[in-house]
Amino acid sequence: MTSWGPGSVEQWCEACAADPALAAFARDADVRFALAGENRTVGFTIQHGAVLPGAEEPAFTLRAPALAWSRYFSTEVSAPYQNWFGMQMRCEDVSVDGDELRFAQHAHLVRRVLETGRRLCGATEREPAPVEPPKAHLRGGYVRITVGDEPCDIYYEQTGQGPDLLLLHTAGADGRQYHGVMAEHGLRSRYRMTAFDLPGHGRSDPLGTHLDGTYSLTTESYATVVLAVADALGLRTPVVCGSSMAGQICLDLAWRVPDRIGGVVACEAADRVPGRTVGWARHPLVNQALFVPEWIHGLSSPTSPRRWRDRIWWQYSQGGYATFAGDIDFYSGDWDGRDKVAEIDTDRCPVVMMTGEFDYSCTPEMSRATCDKIDGAHFRRLPGLGHFPMAENPPVFATHLSDALDHIGV
Repeated sequence: MTSWGPGSVEQWCEACAADPALAAFARDADVRFALAGENRTVGFTIQHGAVLPGAEEPAFTLRAPALAWSRYFSTEVSAPYQNWFGMQMRCEDVSVDGDELRFAQHAHLVRRVLETGRRLCGATEREPAPVEPPKAHLRGGYVRITVGDEPCDIYYEQTGQGPDLLLLHTAGADGRQYHGVMAEHGLRSRYRMTAFDLPGHGRSDPLGTHLDGTYSLTTESYATVVLAVADALGLRTPVVCGSSMAGQICLDLAWRVPDRIGGVVACEAADRVPGRTVGWARHPLVNQALFVPEWIHGLSSPTSPRRWRDRIWWQYSQGGYATFAGDIDFYSGDWDGRDKVAEIDTDRCPVVMMTGEFDYSCTPEMSRATCDKIDGAHFRRLPGLGHFPMAENPPVFATHLSDALDHIGV
């Protein structure tokens, strides 16, 4: 027996052959790669849909300590070992050796091979997601704002009644991330919930910078858009909730306009999140519709239902060219709240911060450290959730969100 991964590479490849998603991904592929630890190297050859054992002269090798591989293939996965990118970002001595471009082009295949090996080691999928409720309660439409000197029609959806709750989506995504949360009867009966798509996202019109590829989100432009949409829709001192980059703009709004909003629920956020920019997201030789969803896929909790995690992947495959990369320019670049957050007055704008335990981009420790700088702010670690809590497990997140709104007092 080996110390990590399935004992038989042949059995591993047979399991890969039985995976219809891997077969579809690999239909036109031709690549050789290896996984390596101190005591074992495993090679795979993928050609025209077939996954074969062995890889003479692999294009790239994923190298990690045996202990890291053992944690990845464990039946009880802990962060950041749920995904290769998490290991690469947060663990020592983890690297891609060889042709990194070829790895970026085939990251989706590598992920499916690894997940198949994990299942052979005894990991099981969690309970399937419940049937999603109908969306007939959603009321959609457009509202026009001006960004700079450019008019832009913004798509939004609303549901419920009561105090306003404004829901902001993550980088490269759109308001569909909140459909599950907006379907929760308990929230709909208490709040008027609004979600909208940023310019150039989802069904909102693109700006000229989206069309010429120069789009790059800044803190100033982001805050301006959010406030313009809130004003155009007549939202009355809304509580603003968002995750990831949206959680960061929540913190900025609490600092910038504490009297215009009723509080913030900043999820998966910190005053600074370095290390998430990635050149492959706009590289001309990398398929953005495959790489971008792979880059974010492992940020979800492996304990969240697979159907919802796959839905996040699918939505991320639909973004316009370089939109995700332009958003990350804000998330892991322009945003720097280290000189702002301590100045937030929670008597004027209450702050609740929540972060999933499986988030390796903005870890719970990073969020808690930021929260500790904000006098009167409240932090909650979200067990069993990751970077996209509102989308990967809406009913569970809705409970946490309801508690956060109770804490804010709306």
